[in-house]
Amino acid sequence: MSVKPEPASAQFAGPFALATLSAPGNPRFPALVTADSQVADLRTALRDDALTMRGLLEQWAVALPRLRALAAAPGTERRPLADFQVHAPIEPRQVLQSGANYRQHVIDLHVAHRDPADDRSEEDRRAEAAEIMDRRAAEELPYVFIGLPSAIVGPYDDVVLPSWAEKPDWELELAVVIGRPAHRVSVESALDHVAGYTIANDLTDRATVFRRDMPQIGTDWLRSKNVPGFTPLGPWIVPAESIADPDDLRVTLRLNGETMQDESTKDMIFGVARLVSYISQTSRLLPGDLVLTGSPAGNGIHWGRLLRDGDVMEGAVTGLGVQRTRCVAEGTT
Repeated sequence: MSVKPEPASAQFAGPFALATLSAPGNPRFPALVTADSQVADLRTALRDDALTMRGLLEQWAVALPRLRALAAAPGTERRPLADFQVHAPIEPRQVLQSGANYRQHVIDLHVAHRDPADDRSEEDRRAEAAEIMDRRAAEELPYVFIGLPSAIVGPYDDVVLPSWAEKPDWELELAVVIGRPAHRVSVESALDHVAGYTIANDLTDRATVFRRDMPQIGTDWLRSKNVPGFTPLGPWIVPAESIADPDDLRVTLRLNGETMQDESTKDMIFGVARLVSYISQTSRLLPGDLVLTGSPAGNGIHWGRLLRDGDVMEGAVTGLGVQRTRCVAEGTT
């Protein structure tokens, strides 16, 4: 069930984007969506009935010129976007998530999660957070953890809030879609391995981030972030060539129409190339994998207002469109 009818018009940078769509009662398929909100079924256009979005990305270097030509060809068979349901654009094998990657966000969290025994002033604690970030940036050590693909849902799907989640929160992020295998790549070549970008909302239950029974063990990302539906994704994959600078995009989240997050990716401590390169030093990134780049300041924990039944989130990133999701309490769907 979607929060409202999905958009009859496509909004993204460049002449085309990629989507995973379905017609009523039919299976999902990879699609090319043009700026005039028309859809070409890529299984037909590329003559591959078994084609998936991941399969397309696995041949990205060959596919991209064909997609450009397809978008520009006036005779291509197309249908209106309004005829289809929009799903998450990709089913990744791996989801790598960057935490504490926006300077102002880290400062806010450092203050919000104050140890009760810490009686220092807020000014002192903010200064400490700034010093920690400067050291991390100098030492080239982003904070990256692993997410579950099963948490991903579509950009207009309802998000079910588990009954046990005491403090569910939003975290809108720029998501990187890998298009070429990347292992031990340099910062200078990292963007050559990026196919495109999309939007992710990395929901988090703040109450379960830290283990109460074992505080010394650190963060519990399994329980706090990987609930089914906690990662609305999409609507589109916009090719990297249509995004002039991923480190200069506006990330905006509105809750019930009120702006809560509104920050540029310029505030990231580690930009896209540095994140991709860093992750690749340990892991092998594969076509279709996602790299979530972190969330800016303005989360619910900052505002003292967490997610509730009936809330509607609207997330936008410059050039990547808009996703809209409604929160539904568990047991009410």
